[in-house]
Amino acid sequence: MRKSWGAAIGAIAVAGAVLTPAAALAATNAPAATGPSASTTTTFNVGNGALTITAPDTAFLGAGLPGTTISGQLGIVTVNDNRASLTASWVASAAATNFTTGTHTAAETIPATDLSYTVGDFFNIVGTITPTASDLASMTIASQPVVTGSAGVGDNAVSWNPTIGVAVPANAVTGTYTGTITHSVL
Repeated sequence: MRKSWGAAIGAIAVAGAVLTPAAALAATNAPAATGPSASTTTTFNVGNGALTITAPDTAFLGAGLPGTTISGQLGIVTVNDNRASLTASWVASAAATNFTTGTHTAAETIPATDLSYTVGDFFNIVGTITPTASDLASMTIASQPVVTGSAGVGDNAVSWNPTIGVAVPANAVTGTYTGTITHSVL
């Protein structure tokens, strides 16, 4: 009987030593409780904004004599495309009026076609968009493309500071000439 009692105690000791780590392992790998569940289809909206262009209210290009070219920067022009488009693209255009002084006679008028528009460098590029410049050797009263934004994704923005050149006619008269350069974007 001593022999069987000793064997029983040894088996209990071995069983206890083996069960303790196994019980701990089973507790860490226990499957999640199963039972009733509920799923919720969840949605939300990502809104979109507008496509806008901004430019300075006023600009002074400098001074020059008849038969020379006056050249100056217009100021920062910025396109903001907040339409959140998967395939964003836009075209910014510029147009100019004739520039006049005094009573606006022919001798007091420099036509829009005597103005040039050089886009220059792009900066403040926000988001994903590829801007491409289209300089104008001669502006007109009708809008002409100056910057094209392509290969965009989501909201984006681009700025530039164009240089405006004015080929002052040899027969221009003295005065402060005023006209309007208008930017638009589609």
